[in-house]
Amino acid sequence: MLDAAAQALSQMFSPPFRAVLVKSIGLALILLVIIGIASYHLLGWLAGAGEGLAENALGPNAHGPLAILAFVLTIAASFGVVVGSVFLMPAVTALVASFFVDDIALAVERSRYPSEPEGKPLPLMRAVIEGVKTALLAVAIYLVALPFLLFAGFGALIFFFCTAYILARECFELAAMRYRPVAEARALRKQHHGTVFMAGLFIAAFVSIPIVNLATPLFGMAFMVHMHKRLAGQQPQLIRAAARDLPRGSN
Repeated sequence: MLDAAAQALSQMFSPPFRAVLVKSIGLALILLVIIGIASYHLLGWLAGAGEGLAENALGPNAHGPLAILAFVLTIAASFGVVVGSVFLMPAVTALVASFFVDDIALAVERSRYPSEPEGKPLPLMRAVIEGVKTALLAVAIYLVALPFLLFAGFGALIFFFCTAYILARECFELAAMRYRPVAEARALRKQHHGTVFMAGLFIAAFVSIPIVNLATPLFGMAFMVHMHKRLAGQQPQLIRAAARDLPRGSN
């Protein structure tokens, strides 16, 4: 696992990866800016609407204090958008990775596994659907975990472990889907769920580093391509049997 992580890190700035790195960082920045602008305007609108409702209820004499309060809330919302972008980075990573899974995986396969067959490219729609599902799951889990951030350290641990699980699951399954049907990819992940989750801790640590985390889609996918190569050859008949036993639509 350490070797796979080291290989993923060493490849990130190599020539085959540079174009993908620039594109993934650019898309991540665009998504964060769009989310930030939309969130700022939404919070500003809510503050203005709240001010109007409060003024109608309290009378015109409350206009001055309410205007000051609305201004303070707008400034606070600006800081909240910045902080929120940090928490949304794993969800953005999941979405960005789905767009570049084949570019990243192919670069890893050709540079480190040239004698082995290359994976079959995923249909873009299939990859994007997986990315959107993972991003929405990440947001839902973080909203549930948000109240626990009030407890020193506890909320941060929940956030960290949730991030590890979510990103490990998506990146590993996307890497596996290049070689096997969806059900078998999920069965392989379930069979090695402990190892995959431990690998996800590396991705969670990477995404926790400001600025550097913009490259998380590249690191996460490259890392899980290596992990899939190491795990894929183990007991394939059990993987297929587990895939048949999975309920339809199981995650």
